Amino acid sequence: MTCGEGGAIVVNDARYVDRVEVLREKGTNRTRFFRGQVDKYTWVDVGSSYLPSDLLAAYLLAQLESFEQIQARRYVLWNRYASELAEWAAGDDVRLPIVPDHCAHPAHIFYLLLSSLEARTAFIAHMRAHSVLALFHYQPLHLSEMGQRFGGRRGQCPVTESAADRLVRLPLFYQMTDEEQRIVIDAARSFRAA
Repeated sequence: MTCGEGGAIVVNDARYVDRVEVLREKGTNRTRFFRGQVDKYTWVDVGSSYLPSDLLAAYLLAQLESFEQIQARRYVLWNRYASELAEWAAGDDVRLPIVPDHCAHPAHIFYLLLSSLEARTAFIAHMRAHSVLALFHYQPLHLSEMGQRFGGRRGQCPVTESAADRLVRLPLFYQMTDEEQRIVIDAARSFRAA
């Protein structure tokens, strides 16, 4: 579900409530003004515009009202990927998502973990040749521009770096049809890593 922008923050320490309120109000004490605690509001800290517009909030509300239906469909799609790609994955050195028995997942994405960066690159090209957009996903934060400014360098997080080089996402969205998913599954199963 999405509304384009907006979000939520939860704190478990009352010491942060006032600061969070200021951050949410673009760095101002505007909420204190509305409560009559100050005679005018002004900028008192850093902040940003986290509030969605009314139109975006309405869009999100409609999704929240259909949450169970949306999630049920996403689970159907996720589970179909898992079951129909299992044999192919096992035979082609591709790891599917692992969800421990005592855990749940939101069916947010369905990823594949290929054996190498070269295999992932070939897989993405193979899928594109079959008119399927499969994308890489997470990039290591310590290797981003910001991360490097704070001292991040290649080799610091070898597991993260390896996973980032090998991970690819398959299309997964609420309105995906069974036929669209069949095209993705067939294209994936026709891939053979060299």
